[in-house]
Amino acid sequence: MARNRIILALFAAVTILSGCGDQRVLERLGFIETQSFDLLPNGLLHIASSIPIADPDVKIGRKLLTTEAKSSKEAKIEFSRKTSLTLVSGQLRNILYGMSLAQRGLMEEFDTFGRDPAISPQVKISVVNGSAVSLLEKNFRQHPRTDKYIDRLLMKEAKEHSIPKVTLYEFFRDYFDDGIDPVAPVIKEEKENIVIDGIGLFKGAKYINKIQPQDSLVFGFLRGNFRHGSISVDLGGDEGRRESVMFNSLNSKRNVKVRKQGTRIEEVAVNVVVKGSVLEYIGPGRLDEEKVRIELENKISEHISGKANQMMKFMQKNEVDSVGIGKYVRNSMTYEQWKGMDWGQEFPNIRVKCNIRFKIKDSGRAA
Repeated sequence: MARNRIILALFAAVTILSGCGDQRVLERLGFIETQSFDLLPNGLLHIASSIPIADPDVKIGRKLLTTEAKSSKEAKIEFSRKTSLTLVSGQLRNILYGMSLAQRGLMEEFDTFGRDPAISPQVKISVVNGSAVSLLEKNFRQHPRTDKYIDRLLMKEAKEHSIPKVTLYEFFRDYFDDGIDPVAPVIKEEKENIVIDGIGLFKGAKYINKIQPQDSLVFGFLRGNFRHGSISVDLGGDEGRRESVMFNSLNSKRNVKVRKQGTRIEEVAVNVVVKGSVLEYIGPGRLDEEKVRIELENKISEHISGKANQMMKFMQKNEVDSVGIGKYVRNSMTYEQWKGMDWGQEFPNIRVKCNIRFKIKDSGRAA
């Protein structure tokens, strides 16, 4: 019995001492949560790393390290010389790329992150309209930490489908798929806030152009199915008879059909059905009348379909297949036919017709 007590006491002591050892190690680690990259005129990268500091006496609650280097790995060595903490990348959540670097192309930087087993493929990617380092350096008065502010903003907007969720995994998946081009959210500083500035369109890993933020949900309809989200539709009209509708609880379903004549593609039809609840209606009609509801559905469908077709022409002009039309064309032909086609050159000349059909699930209580 005494021997068993001694063994238990030794086991408890080892456990306690192990826990204390882990605590001391954690206190010496610097967990990089956000990194930003800008391309400098001399060809070097301006890199910043944001590290949270768990110290109640520190007002800002983070340490920001910056340097100029050829790569993120070289920057990490430089950062280590500036801090007593051992820097680790296992908690990296966001990577911000300045517009200058995104326009040059991001594949070199992505390759570095893709080879690092410590970095999760779920790290979020975004483009900063301006300098990424300057944005990360700034402290916003109403937000405790800029890196956490950016992370929460991206998660919230992706949940509401204002932007697509883009991680290293999603970007790599679309980059290596020859039937779709990658996208990434664009953010920028606006006075004392950070705002979503649209959806960046990429050709390979090179930023080409962007979808404006007010049209991001229409882009979402074209790119795939989703639930939730809200949209405001302004149908115009004369003064005193303007008509606008606010929808929430949106539910969209996309169907893509490729019509061919032999081996020639005649048309690709993108058909989307969107159902939503009317949160607000400003107009001359009463939505409790079926005739008014049907007329309103037709107006909204025509209006959104027009925007979708303009957006598709915009993407074709910029030669970016950001909604994945190529995947459906590829599935409509043999492997040999697809490999014999240069989709990058073919896509701008394909006739694509978008048809967005809105249906009102419920219109609430009439005033």
